[in-house]
Amino acid sequence: MKRAIQLTALAAVSAFAFAVAASARGAQGPKAPTPINPAVTYARNCATCHGKDGRADTFKSKHRLHARDLTDARWQGEVTDERIFNAISNGKGKMPAFKRKLTTEQIESLVSYVRGLKR
Repeated sequence: MKRAIQLTALAAVSAFAFAVAASARGAQGPKAPTPINPAVTYARNCATCHGKDGRADTFKSKHRLHARDLTDARWQGEVTDERIFNAISNGKGKMPAFKRKLTTEQIESLVSYVRGLKR
């Protein structure tokens, strides 16, 4: 009997704590999404092959992957934003697809970031 009372009290306390936490979240309103930082996204997903500065001056690029120099003004002038977006989303050649790893917003921010790397 004592055990049943303890479990009932524990359940009541847990329910109360859950209700208080839920009402506190509601009072604060919906949580704002974390802003996208394309420099961080690039550093985590692209810099290994394309280099921190976009020049593809990395060991992987030189010896195995032949990653594109994203700073090349000629390439920047010829390529469309849609093509960059598709290459990031679907991959191209040895470059993996990122559509399952990154959101559409992150990929769009990377397109703008890549455009900013132009020399």
